[in-house]
Amino acid sequence: MSAAPGRGHAVRWEAVRFAYDGVEALRGVSLDVPAGTTLAILGPNGAGKTTLTRLLIGLLRPRAGRVSVGDWDVAAKRPDELAARVGYVFQHADQQLFERTVRRDVAFGPQRLGLGDGGVERALGELGLLGGAESHPYDLPAPARKLVALAGVLAMEPGVLVLDEPTAGLDRAGRDRVIAALRRRSVDGVTVVVVSHDLAFVAEVAERIVVLREGVVVADAPAGRLLGDAAALAPLGLEPPPAAAVGAALGLPGAPIRVEDCAAALGGVRWRGTGA
Repeated sequence: MSAAPGRGHAVRWEAVRFAYDGVEALRGVSLDVPAGTTLAILGPNGAGKTTLTRLLIGLLRPRAGRVSVGDWDVAAKRPDELAARVGYVFQHADQQLFERTVRRDVAFGPQRLGLGDGGVERALGELGLLGGAESHPYDLPAPARKLVALAGVLAMEPGVLVLDEPTAGLDRAGRDRVIAALRRRSVDGVTVVVVSHDLAFVAEVAERIVVLREGVVVADAPAGRLLGDAAALAPLGLEPPPAAAVGAALGLPGAPIRVEDCAAALGGVRWRGTGA
């Protein structure tokens, strides 16, 4: 069975090393992610981000070190066993879709875990997929297929949710649905790990940010503090998300990094010369 909502699992990488054909992708990475945390992993291509997350589901095994999900040592579990705790959404959705209808694809995982249909309907509804639930997944455009893959993982109600570039190719409506779905899981206590280059998205969902470069952690900070500090981001090759840049340019109180917080701060500003 998967973890019930509100009961996420801590995730740990302890002095983890991994290499591809002798080239080190991770060089002694140690991270401790408490249950219920939403963590974003950033960094340039080749930094080791996807490698780090694939270790969580047993698709890769560390050359040295230990990876754990709750009280499970990942090395002692098969990928199908780990699926009861960790839901993984690949960057390319087509790697995960194989059933004849969207509904059957989303229901496949929950059925294997012995879950009911409630999670399936919930996931289809919140990602806007009910109208196309009887369609073949490959009759849908690529952005919709990405949402189908996410729905299939959400329906399994995992205690840990891992997403690799979940907003790539999505329009604003799809992106907003993903943000809302992740925020709901965060409220439920699910541990969320996101790999993304989309800092505007990261600002909307993440509590903590880790930056990798050449297989090493080069930054680890609360999202609000790091994304609101252009001087700290520059050496990491990153720029503030748009809301943070606007907030800094206008000198908004609280250094907001989210659009809604930026709007709220704007609403509370007494502008000079307006008589307000």
